[in-house]
Amino acid sequence: MSNLQPVKRALLSVSDKTGLIDLGRALAARGVEVLSTGGSAKALRQAGLEVRDVAELTGFPEMMDGRVKTLHPRVHGGLLALRDDDAHLAAMQEHGIDCIDLLVVNLYPFEDTVAKGADYDTCIENIDIGGPAMIRAAAKNHAFVNVVVDVDDYDALLAQLEANDGQTTLAFRQTLAQTAYARTAAYDAAVSTWMAGAIGAETPRRRAFAGTLAQGLRYGENPHQSAAFYTDGTARPGVATAVQVQGKELSYNNINDTDAAYELVAEFAPEDGPAVAIIKHANPCGVAVGETLARAYQKAFDCDRTSAFGGIVALNQPLDEETAKAITEIFTEVVIAPGASDAAKAVFAAKKNLRLLLTDALPDPKEKALTYRQVAGGMLVQDKDTGHVAQDDLKVVTKVQPTATQMADLSFAWKVGKHVKSNAIVYVKDGATVGVGAGQMSRLDSALIAAKKAERMAEALGLDAPLTQGSAVASDAFFPFADGLMEAAAAGATCVIQPGGSMRDDEVIKAADDAGIAMVLTGMRHFRH
Repeated sequence: MSNLQPVKRALLSVSDKTGLIDLGRALAARGVEVLSTGGSAKALRQAGLEVRDVAELTGFPEMMDGRVKTLHPRVHGGLLALRDDDAHLAAMQEHGIDCIDLLVVNLYPFEDTVAKGADYDTCIENIDIGGPAMIRAAAKNHAFVNVVVDVDDYDALLAQLEANDGQTTLAFRQTLAQTAYARTAAYDAAVSTWMAGAIGAETPRRRAFAGTLAQGLRYGENPHQSAAFYTDGTARPGVATAVQVQGKELSYNNINDTDAAYELVAEFAPEDGPAVAIIKHANPCGVAVGETLARAYQKAFDCDRTSAFGGIVALNQPLDEETAKAITEIFTEVVIAPGASDAAKAVFAAKKNLRLLLTDALPDPKEKALTYRQVAGGMLVQDKDTGHVAQDDLKVVTKVQPTATQMADLSFAWKVGKHVKSNAIVYVKDGATVGVGAGQMSRLDSALIAAKKAERMAEALGLDAPLTQGSAVASDAFFPFADGLMEAAAAGATCVIQPGGSMRDDEVIKAADDAGIAMVLTGMRHFRH
């Protein structure tokens, strides 16, 4: 196979017309014959370009509402023929097939159609058939054929033609082919995922996963690991859809932690008041609500000032100047919020490395979605944890009844605990975390660590006693023994929320009664590994 291959004939058939006219003109200027279909041909002709209809090439008109137009031997033969095979060349001559050296196709907008909430029949009609078939044919024959599926590659194609006197290199065609196969794979993944949902197939026999490169990353969790960030095409507000206003490029860990922070703060609806979450290594080191955003930030910060250094801050309301000033008093990696005032942006502008991400909304904590985790030889897939419990769902199992204030803190602690790595213990007082124990192998250790952190912060803040005194405590799963509960009581907790369901529930309830604290059961756990 020859390295350089000329481009003499091109087939352009695109749904997204961006850049089409400029591409057509550039090809025509090089003497490339342009074939096209439907709307693409019309747009090119309106721009004054000479275009040959594919229908003229095949001898068949477009039919069945455009479902059949390029599925023809004169198209696929022109794409698949090996130019250095005498038998292929003879077949082409016998059947009047001309070579097609360049295919430019982007597919029917299936993903956009689904995202707009179209009905089943409309989604089906937006499944492209001819496009993927041509793309795969051209990509297979990349020894001779160029296949372009992204508008972003138009300039690279023209640069190749310019640099090589109307020809392209094998390396370039190989790169285009890899991109093309990834595009058809992603397209089929989108179709199969949508269809699984549409027909209620919760565990389909086969699943497909796909993504589009958003950015290459300097490295992964550690400098010796290569990494990249891919988006999945969904419109869920968050780090993937945010606009970065300023700051250094996001790292792998930044992206992971920012996602965790924004998903957590979204548990608190903006109309219910300002809320702030500070995340470090995917775990919250402070979460709070307050009368103002600045007050919520201060309360969250006071939970664990040490861990907040170099953390990620997420807000459930647009960033204001006062809060921006408070955040910039220490080193912060990323701030993400649904908007920011000009005054707040001006404050951040003085901290050029501080990354500010703005979205147009908060993610919906109740929106159904799937989560994926790779294991050796496979993939674990599950529903996103959208579990919520209403106050009416809670069961009080102790002699002491929680007060309204305690119930509010218990609800707050439960929402936060859902986002803490298991085993999770969260102490809350007056709408703010005051101690977080995360990711320990025993629930007792989580309770101990959270209490110890609260003691350390009390000393730093000059308080007479840790804020865990009079606090509410949440456990993401049941207490297997009474020891974890007793540790929380020793730290000063006066009420507890936990799922229940242990063989020793009676023992744990008795321990709560003996300690004079209230306990409510949710009947739902929130393991997070």
